[in-house]
Amino acid sequence: MATRARRAKRTSRLTWELPETARDMHASGLLTKAEHEKITMRHKADIPAAKTSLSGTQIKALRKQTNLSQAVFARYLNLTVGYVSQLERGVKRPTDPPLVLLDVIRRKGIEAIL
Repeated sequence: MATRARRAKRTSRLTWELPETARDMHASGLLTKAEHEKITMRHKADIPAAKTSLSGTQIKALRKQTNLSQAVFARYLNLTVGYVSQLERGVKRPTDPPLVLLDVIRRKGIEAIL
């Protein structure tokens, strides 16, 4: 089990090479600044986790603000309906991937993840 966990944390060569290639392409004019930033943020090994923490009440308000049911909201976030329900009731706190998506929705709206 420890070997599997160790293997999952290893970063691929692509993760290390792509930002360098994108930098070179940007320098030569093949990529715009926005395209370069999009590529490097996607493949950066140390992308910071969302700093904000959302309470269950805030998550429920966010979902209601988007006029979505729990089922549709869960589908957009690639979560189960039960997990969304637990988040809204405050039984569980969102982990990094859902927290990042919820933060994006909070800042930019649901259209940002569609």
